[in-house]
Amino acid sequence: MATPATPFDSSEFLKTLTTRPGIYRMLDDERAVLYVGKAGNLHNRVSSYFRKSGLSVKTRALVEQIAAVEVTVTHTEAEALLLECNLIKELHPRYNVLLRDDKSYPYIYLSSEQEFPRVCKHRGARRRKGRYFGPYPSAGSVRDSLHLLQKLFKVRQCEDSFFSHRSRPCLQYQIKRCAAPCVGLIDTAQYAEDVQRTVLFLEGKSSEVVDDLVSQMETASARQEYEQATIYRDQIASLHKVQEKQCISRERGDADILACMTDKGNACVQVFFIRDGRNLGNTVFFPRVPLESEASEVLSAFIPQYYSGKDVPSELLLSHSLEDSELLSELLSAQAGRRVELCANVRGDRARWVSMALNNAEHSLNSFNNTRKGFSGRMQSLLTVLALDEMPERIECFDISHTSGESTVASCVVFGVEGPLKSDYRRFNIKDIQPGDDYGAMEQALKRRYTRVKKGEGVLPDLLLIDGGKGQISAASKALEELQITDVRIIGVAKGPGRKPGLETLHLYGERDTLTLSADSPALHLIQQIRDEAHRFAITGHRQRRAKTRRTSPLEKIPGVGPKRRQQLLQQLGGLREVARAGVDDLTRVKGVNRKLAQQIYDAFHGD
Repeated sequence: MATPATPFDSSEFLKTLTTRPGIYRMLDDERAVLYVGKAGNLHNRVSSYFRKSGLSVKTRALVEQIAAVEVTVTHTEAEALLLECNLIKELHPRYNVLLRDDKSYPYIYLSSEQEFPRVCKHRGARRRKGRYFGPYPSAGSVRDSLHLLQKLFKVRQCEDSFFSHRSRPCLQYQIKRCAAPCVGLIDTAQYAEDVQRTVLFLEGKSSEVVDDLVSQMETASARQEYEQATIYRDQIASLHKVQEKQCISRERGDADILACMTDKGNACVQVFFIRDGRNLGNTVFFPRVPLESEASEVLSAFIPQYYSGKDVPSELLLSHSLEDSELLSELLSAQAGRRVELCANVRGDRARWVSMALNNAEHSLNSFNNTRKGFSGRMQSLLTVLALDEMPERIECFDISHTSGESTVASCVVFGVEGPLKSDYRRFNIKDIQPGDDYGAMEQALKRRYTRVKKGEGVLPDLLLIDGGKGQISAASKALEELQITDVRIIGVAKGPGRKPGLETLHLYGERDTLTLSADSPALHLIQQIRDEAHRFAITGHRQRRAKTRRTSPLEKIPGVGPKRRQQLLQQLGGLREVARAGVDDLTRVKGVNRKLAQQIYDAFHGD
């Protein structure tokens, strides 16, 4: 945490600060934005940061870094809230609550312009004519709903291009998931009934659908159309099962339930979606929050960021009361074009829903913290057993993979203080070495990796793990010495007898003695995790390279043999095996192949 070279003169700044509404940006001495805030009265709000007592640890840490404050005056506090939200999403200030997930949520779309409408998943702008149902919390929940609709009503879900070119029913008809309107096996009127039932079901009116199906079943039975009556009976039974699975129901209308839990500097927000009385599921967020943030603060910052550009239901049920709930309601109402209410301290069924959301948030946050804590604990154990001066912030591990020297690939995986950094993973296709020379492959991979780092294209690790023993360590140290890299600790991870996990031996570069950790050592578990990830990444790359090599014809590597001539050779000689067997004279009989080229082709298969 850097303190500005020139202390910020808050008293002089506050003398000229307006009392109008607006937003303020707190900057450090490098002009980076530390915090963005809104205020109904800029003077009163900003001056509260510079009082002599009563500030939280988080606020004191922020104030110590302030080198300048910039303000933007707005007409209303609602405008300030909107501008604050936009700036937070654009600038990602360190001391603001940041919501990182900004994906649009999926909907179920029912077309309206075709004779036989289609139902499908939709994400993005809703410009096409038809009905949109949702939003749903995830693509998986949409897939589950569409799968259920196929069982219940058999409304088509295929693409229009597929539908219009059918001459016979597809597999969906065979497994009783579609009525095959593409080939006329259902008339327009009957299909329209299924479409109407689909709409009622998606609107949460399952009871009306059941009543209609009961009536249709009785009518079919009276006409002695028992097969059709059986179909209606099965649909009714399926709908009853669906109704039993609905764990939340309400009268009418839409609502989102938002619950927040904070602990150990982390926060979790659970959002449950209620649409037309049906629970469409939930999703979870872990926004980045400043130290000592309260749950109500997190929700106040989360709501405008989350609903920016999204559909807003008519009611938000909150786990905590918010100081700016009226302002947020005004902003969301303006965005939605109708009244949006923010309700906390609710009773009855709604209180149970909020309690359920809070329980989910607590469970998710505990899992999140335990995962982070578990990894942190293994890192701390590694620090102890290796007698490191400080916690390694970056660990890289290399492994080599090949099949009898063929298509050798080296992998480099990277772990930080919170786990794998997959965007930093790299693979190296090893070339110009003796097949099977693992030491040469390791040396080449490290040279290529750290030559780029020396050029400024990356970061050196604090700890370098090598999958192997003394030979691999020797190759690694040789590569680093040539690059004059001396401050990276090198450790070789040698497999134990029978390659059994828990029996690994650690070879520490520069030390004569080896280190063997107990099978239940958290440090060993971390080393195994990183080593296994490097092995997985290497063998995946090797298999891909090997498959590509084996798909490549030797003819493709011969100068003067293009696609057309390659095709003539294969056709006139009867395949690649016959080309390989052919002599020079046989090859010259192929149109366009002279004796010189025939000799080159022959040499490619038989050597000089």
